[in-house]
Amino acid sequence: MIRFESDYLEGAHTQILKRLLETNEGQTPGYGMDDYCERARGYIREACDAENADVHFLVGGTQANTTIISSILRPHQGAVSAITGHIAGHETGAIEATGHKVLTLPSDDGKIKAKQVKELYDAHWNDATHEHIVQPGLVYISHPTENGTTYSKAELEELSKVCRECGLPLFMDGARLGYGLAAKGNDLSLSDIARLCDVFYIGGTKIGALFGEAVVILNDDLKKDFRYMIKQKGGLLAKGRLLGIQFETLFEDGLYYEISKHAVDLAIMIRKAFEEKGYSLRYDSKTNQQFPILPNDVLSELSKKYSFSYWEKVDDTQSVVRFCTSWATKKEHVEQLIEDISDSCLCMVEFR
Repeated sequence: MIRFESDYLEGAHTQILKRLLETNEGQTPGYGMDDYCERARGYIREACDAENADVHFLVGGTQANTTIISSILRPHQGAVSAITGHIAGHETGAIEATGHKVLTLPSDDGKIKAKQVKELYDAHWNDATHEHIVQPGLVYISHPTENGTTYSKAELEELSKVCRECGLPLFMDGARLGYGLAAKGNDLSLSDIARLCDVFYIGGTKIGALFGEAVVILNDDLKKDFRYMIKQKGGLLAKGRLLGIQFETLFEDGLYYEISKHAVDLAIMIRKAFEEKGYSLRYDSKTNQQFPILPNDVLSELSKKYSFSYWEKVDDTQSVVRFCTSWATKKEHVEQLIEDISDSCLCMVEFR
């Protein structure tokens, strides 16, 4: 079975494993107070062009989302998110478990617009009984989104402007950030994200690391006592140097960008194969996630050799599925898939 259902199926990049083995017997202070973590923080600050950024290493994406959001919100506030946002549908109510509601906005492509945020904000404060309603307290987005789509620089600038006008911290979930930066046509850089967001994180779990995310806090008001929050939420790793070594390896020589591009290049090959065969794509994703609309009989045949994720039903004969590449996906596996796509029966479809 060749697996395309997600981008965290493999272990870690060999350079990371080598570094972990080389440093295995060394002794360091705990909880991220070691030299490896400090060097990794320096590399990340340099990449973000943000010398004053606070950089913290957490063990996973759910811990990062929960810790960041609960540290920012007051008890009566909620997090604004696209209805398709990860915190809204794929974290088992982790945000709600901290006592904060996720305030969802409609979205077909996974993104939310500045206009939607302003309308929600105004609707709350123009309601005569607003003290009876959960107050919007921050805006959560992801880049790429759950649907593989990405924000342009202009879109993020508009969103950032509205958030700052409304006093809403802007938080970007970057679990797949490398794949967004490597996306075809992307015009956002890490320095742009650092300039426009109050806090974001750089995902390692899905991009070459065994585990771990690097939280980058730019807004000085959000920095105070954040390590207390990491500890309280179970995200502070005693052997913190394991995280520092991984991010140091990913960022010291550009490995993070290199392996992200590898995944995206292979995903675009898969996309082109579906398009050339006449199949439509549910979302215009230029990242490592591709969402073809396929006849169920074709899916049945492909599933004998490949694993992929079911996304949604179109009708009784067609479904949307996700093929996902990773930093470690083998080109020969993609070529085998492309050959089998080419051999599948031609069926022109459109999503309605």
